[in-house]
Amino acid sequence: MAYTTNGKFTLETNKLSIYYGKFRAVKEVTFQIHPQKITALIGPSGCGKSTVLRAFNRMNDLIPVARAEGEILFHGQNLYAPDVDAVQVRRRIGMVFQKANPFPKSIRDNILYGPKINGWKGSKEEEENLVEACLRSAALWDDVKDKLDQSGLGLSGGQQQRLCIARALATQPEVILMDEPCSALDPISTLKIEELMFELRRQYTIVIVTHNMQQAQRASDYTAFFLMDQDRAGQLVEYSPTNDLFTNPKDKRTEDYISGRFG
Repeated sequence: MAYTTNGKFTLETNKLSIYYGKFRAVKEVTFQIHPQKITALIGPSGCGKSTVLRAFNRMNDLIPVARAEGEILFHGQNLYAPDVDAVQVRRRIGMVFQKANPFPKSIRDNILYGPKINGWKGSKEEEENLVEACLRSAALWDDVKDKLDQSGLGLSGGQQQRLCIARALATQPEVILMDEPCSALDPISTLKIEELMFELRRQYTIVIVTHNMQQAQRASDYTAFFLMDQDRAGQLVEYSPTNDLFTNPKDKRTEDYISGRFG
C-alpha cells in the first residue's frame, strides 16, 4: 500500500458518518489532523470521540454491524477505498487503548509480536536493537532493561501502558491513536505519559481521546469538541488550536462545556 506525503495534513475526514446497523453514531464529521502534532478529541460520554478515533485505523471494521460513509484520507488516499488493506492501515496507524493490555508474554516478546506477525525476520541482534529502541522511545528502557524475559503483566499500571506504547511503535507507524490512555492511571503516571507524548510528537502524529479537559489543555496542540445532536449522533462542534478553543471558543456550546455549565 503506497502513500504519498505531499499533503499538508496527515489525516483528513470528509463528511464522515459511522453507523452501527441503522443507528448513526457519528454525523458528517470533517476536520484535519496536522503532522507531528497532538490532537485531542473531547466531549461528553457517547458523543462519538472513540468511534471517530477507531475509524482512523479501521478498528470499527471488527464490529460486524459497523459501516462508514464519507472519507478518511491518509496523505490523500481514502482509507476506506476497496483496494485498501485494513491490516496495512493498522501497521501505519497504531493504537493504544484505555486499559493497558500487555500480552501474557515477556516484555521482549510483547515488543516483537507485531513485527513478527507482519513477517519481519530480524537477526537476534536486530531483535534486541528493536526492543531497546522501542522501550527507550517509550521511556521504559531504564525500568525494564534487566527484566526483558519477565512477563509484561508484572509491571505497574503506568509501566504497562508505556509497554503498550512501545509495542505500538515496533511496527514503525506514522500515527499513534490513544483512547483515554491515562484514565486508569494515577497523577504521576499520567504526567509521565503526557511527557512521553511530547517526546513522541517529534517523530509521530498523535490523536488522543480524553475526558480530562485539563489534560487536553496541557498536552495537545489542537482540540476537537464533539457533542450529540437531537438524534444522539455525534457531531463536531468546534475544532481549532487548543489555546484558542479554551480561551476564546467560537461556539456557545463549547464555552458552556469547558466552563462546566453542561456535560
